[in-house]
Amino acid sequence: MNLLTTAWYGQRLDPRGIIVRIHLVGSMKDDNGRVLIEGFYDDVPPFSPEDKRVLSSVPDDPKELMQFFGISRTDQVGSSLQEALQYPSLNVRGLRSAYIGADARTVIPESATASIDIRLVKESDPDRMTRRVRDQIRKQGFQIVDQEPDDATRAKYPRIVMVSSGSGGATFAGTKAYRTEMNHPVSVEITNIMQRTWNESPVRIRTAGGTVPMAPFAETFSFPIISIPVVNFDNNQHSENENLRLQNLWNAIVTFAAVLAM
Repeated sequence: MNLLTTAWYGQRLDPRGIIVRIHLVGSMKDDNGRVLIEGFYDDVPPFSPEDKRVLSSVPDDPKELMQFFGISRTDQVGSSLQEALQYPSLNVRGLRSAYIGADARTVIPESATASIDIRLVKESDPDRMTRRVRDQIRKQGFQIVDQEPDDATRAKYPRIVMVSSGSGGATFAGTKAYRTEMNHPVSVEITNIMQRTWNESPVRIRTAGGTVPMAPFAETFSFPIISIPVVNFDNNQHSENENLRLQNLWNAIVTFAAVLAM
């Protein structure tokens, strides 16, 4: 689903500054990986019996996945991977400050920057999520400013976070997430077409874990959108050596031809 992207940096730091910012980032999630921002999960309604049936029908193997990714536990959001995907998620995708390694020096850094992304689901609203993140920052005792603070502002507030659009500050560039329900007539028809084409039922995933900005198209043209993934799950998306196995490509051609002929 779509991302709500945020970043911030603060005032000229004292020796405690980086630790303070680490605490700020840490205040957003607990030790089990659940987001602590007030209201973060409130928009997601309870799952219906049909929703639960669809989620449990996805043939995930948690132990095999954790072994593949080299982890011993996951964030404890939802009772399974598929259930966790139905909730918005918050990730710290970058931290930057001071000097390390060969560049290390005894210098107090001027600023610290953190970048987080929030993956939305259909029920969550980008603007509402933005307000919740800002409220969380304020609750930790930070003064939010929209431009780099001057000396007077630095002297007035001990904790400052700049939140603004564009590079160097914070970008709250959120777009709505989108989902076509499984019982929609088009969903049912495509499922049947794929089953006839491959002589087996496709795996149906209610909400995907990626970022695809489908909502603007669905809202503009008023038609349902259904995603048909064709990549191998280990294709290193957005990373080095991103790849697509040739058999997946050939299968995709057959699948898309069948769908386009419906």
